[in-house]
Amino acid sequence: MEVRRAEKYGFCAGVRVADQKVKAFARQGGRDGLILGQIVHNERVVEEMEELGVPTVHELEQAPDGTLIFSAHGVPPSFHAWARERGLKILDTTCPFVYDVHEEADRAAAAGAHLVFIGSPEHREVIGYTRDRDPASYHVLTTVAEAEAIDWTEYPLVKVLYQTTLNAEEYEDVVRYLESRTEVSDADTICYATKENQDAARELSVDPEVDLILVIGGKQSANTRHLWEICRESKPSYLIQGPADLRDDWFASVRVVGVTAGASTPDYVIDEVEQAVRELSAGG
Repeated sequence: MEVRRAEKYGFCAGVRVADQKVKAFARQGGRDGLILGQIVHNERVVEEMEELGVPTVHELEQAPDGTLIFSAHGVPPSFHAWARERGLKILDTTCPFVYDVHEEADRAAAAGAHLVFIGSPEHREVIGYTRDRDPASYHVLTTVAEAEAIDWTEYPLVKVLYQTTLNAEEYEDVVRYLESRTEVSDADTICYATKENQDAARELSVDPEVDLILVIGGKQSANTRHLWEICRESKPSYLIQGPADLRDDWFASVRVVGVTAGASTPDYVIDEVEQAVRELSAGG
């Protein structure tokens, strides 16, 4: 079997910087660090950080002292204040694109706009944007049905901002509905690396020579799931974390395997999957 990788895939700049910051912290002797939530949404990276002596916690109260590390997804501003008030050191690995959304939202709110975040209300990035805001000042939407349940005449100006890891095209119908009900300003807040990975996955999925696509990433990675959703529209596609998830029966009569990976997937995991596919081919 031939393995054909997408033109763009894997670690984005923000994730790579977050990964490098924590590794540098560990190399410099940092042993009091705790990461609030997964540093990136990839289980292998989390395991690697724990092996370096930098474990993950999921509540602020689990970090009574030392260094609190904020992940690439960002946190509400109040989390920074909470840590400073308790004398904790902060290592902030928040992606610059995420900070751009925070700033864009603040400017729009100050100008009197009602904020609409397109994304999952449970996603840590979206929680970072919304937790400190007055619930009356924003909505989080993913479907037209959710938008239809709201009286938009109450909001003469709406600012739409996207969770950075989304496929914006999937939510055009939501934005069109909003535009039919009120004045809408639509901010382009999708990460450029997310866009590039999605475009490359789309190209890979329509390659007539590719028989099957493997999408590699963490179970909680939104951008990886979106890549899989793009690929499965055109080809048999499987969302996997690593080589252990591969099944022999997927590859019957397959000659070309396409490979792409989410923005939080390390290069070495992609290499491991490719090697495992080649070994399957050799064994067959």
